[in-house]
Amino acid sequence: MSGTFKTISKPTEGLFKDRGSKFIAYAFPIQSVEDVKPHLERLKAEHPSSRHVCYAYQLGVDGIEYRANDDGEPSGSAGLPILNQIKSKEVTNVLVAVVRYFGGTKLGVSGLINAYKEAAKEALETASVIEKVPTSIIKLQFPHSSIGDVERLIRQNGWEIVQQEFTLDCKWTVSGPSSEKDDFIDQLNLLPSVQLR
Repeated sequence: MSGTFKTISKPTEGLFKDRGSKFIAYAFPIQSVEDVKPHLERLKAEHPSSRHVCYAYQLGVDGIEYRANDDGEPSGSAGLPILNQIKSKEVTNVLVAVVRYFGGTKLGVSGLINAYKEAAKEALETASVIEKVPTSIIKLQFPHSSIGDVERLIRQNGWEIVQQEFTLDCKWTVSGPSSEKDDFIDQLNLLPSVQLR
């Protein structure tokens, strides 16, 4: 393990047709399980007359987390072939969802396996694969008077601010290299007004 992982740089699409059925695959780069649901909800809203939205995702570098979902198709005929394409591309932090429009002719389990596999393969083949350093997310809460100190630590350590919320206190989400997370937290703990959420 070189300290990096491969993922896709941006969303891509793929299409496979068989006996009137249309399989539209969408590949998305994701950071966490929480990223999956919004993509699936958007696809279901964009394709209200589709029969199924089957998907698979793989997350993580060392402790790989994955899931395959058949969304009503015969067990193992959709999610698993999609997941196997993600694995064969050797990428992680990726979601591939395939929207199926039924064309009137049943494809059988082997036909479905092939269709979902080919659609996922098409989307992943058009994707740009990039190498990334594993990152961690830290959520902070601190008074407005500590903004300067917190910003300085973030900048000095090469972390970046992902989200900022200014209410009674500042609530920030920051992101940086996982390999430096413990050291960064130690430095944050030296600021008495900063709390990790």
